[in-house]
Amino acid sequence: MYSRSITNLINAFKKLPSVGERTAERYVFRLLKSGRGDVAELRLALEELLKNTKSCEVCWNFADTTPCPICADTKRDHNLICVVADPQDIASIEKTGAFHGVYHVLRGLIEMDDEGENKNIKIKELLKHAKNDKNLKEIILALNPDLPGETTAMYLEQKLKTLNPKIKVSRLARGLPMGSDLQYADEVTLGSALKNRK
Repeated sequence: MYSRSITNLINAFKKLPSVGERTAERYVFRLLKSGRGDVAELRLALEELLKNTKSCEVCWNFADTTPCPICADTKRDHNLICVVADPQDIASIEKTGAFHGVYHVLRGLIEMDDEGENKNIKIKELLKHAKNDKNLKEIILALNPDLPGETTAMYLEQKLKTLNPKIKVSRLARGLPMGSDLQYADEVTLGSALKNRK
């Protein structure tokens, strides 16, 4: 129905999360209608992204330098690692201003339907870091409280405790959000709130 170049770009957009056929078509025709300036700007931004973005050799976050600014910061506590699933999670934690350690980005979680351990997930790198860093005091598993997050957290907790029993392995507390009503809380959330009470 569309030309080959339009179809190719629609297919490229469909590879993005939450982008279906219709959304991809809207993106393509928006670019075509906007003119060469917007398309050239998008092309330059993508080229710059590919040219300048690197994987931090310490935490596996994406940055323009390696080590990344967080890993290179000597004022941060390098004996405290917060493990997150995705780079976007770092931005969420940093906004709180409550964490002053460093990070390790897994770049995914263990899924129940994985054929063996997913090779793209940076678990081996975390275990190597935990084994080799004798000053490491605590690893915080800041993973989503869903099935893949819980599966990954339990796997990591077991591996880390076997590897180095001196390292404290903790998880984020869970419970009731501010302004919530007890009568509307589900049993799991309420149970977690009671378990993690202060």
